[in-house]
Amino acid sequence: MAQRPNITLAVKRLVRDAARRLPELAHVRPSRVLVVAGEARRASRASIRGLLSGPARPQVALAGRRILYVVTLRPLWFRDSTPAERVATVLHELYHASTRFDGSLHRHRRHAELEPAAYGRRVGGLLRRYLASAPAALLAPFAHRGTARARMWLERPTARVPRGGRRLFTEKQLFPGLVEMRTPPERGPAPAP
Repeated sequence: MAQRPNITLAVKRLVRDAARRLPELAHVRPSRVLVVAGEARRASRASIRGLLSGPARPQVALAGRRILYVVTLRPLWFRDSTPAERVATVLHELYHASTRFDGSLHRHRRHAELEPAAYGRRVGGLLRRYLASAPAALLAPFAHRGTARARMWLERPTARVPRGGRRLFTEKQLFPGLVEMRTPPERGPAPAP
């Protein structure tokens, strides 16, 4: 039986490699990004959440290192995305992160600030340049069909810490789960996620 790929680890490797290869993502510090599989939020394929500091804000720390961003892969990412669309989605989410990489989102790289077509063109350019130089072995897990492993929240942080609620989230609130990846054939140029 073939080994099930760890898709959240594959995305972490993609984040690390893209931050090295793409100047627009050079500010991304992969060790401060957590990748998880999670529930649907509208029809999105993924989301990024900044974890700003503050007394009423939750914190996430893995291996003692503070996490500044959580990228959540949504069901459509697993169920209805081609390999190139999966990579485009990750680049799309990383592009939202502040260039200060401080747990905030970039003010001018939000959907409300940028026309969807303009944002799609920017991410499309990143995707074309990245795919032209990315190692095939790094991209291979994104074409997987079948069951894959993924890190998931057992208990996830909310936007604000409720009175008496958990403030610090660590490895103890995560678990390894299984997800089914349905990978359709490539559909031409990857659309904006």
